[in-house]
Amino acid sequence: MTKYTVLLNSIEKIKDFVNTITRYPYDFDLVSGRYTIDAKSIMGIFSLDLTHPLDLCAYTDGDEKLQEDLKPYLVEKGA
Repeated sequence: MTKYTVLLNSIEKIKDFVNTITRYPYDFDLVSGRYTIDAKSIMGIFSLDLTHPLDLCAYTDGDEKLQEDLKPYLVEKGA
C-alpha cells in the first residue's frame, strides 16, 4: 500500500481525480478522520469534509505512472 495526501477542493478537481484513478486496476480508499470511502466513488467523496486534505491509500507498491498522474492533487504533509 502507498499512502498520499490529496486536496480535492473543487467539483472539477474531484471529477478529474476520479477519472484519473479509475484508469488503474488498483483499489483506492480516501480517509477523512474515522471515515473511509472508495476513492473511485464520486458520491462517496462528496460525503467527506473536503475543506481539509485527505489520505489516499493506493493498494499498490510504487507505481511511478500513478504518482505522476496524482501530482495535481497531492499536498505536502502538514500543509
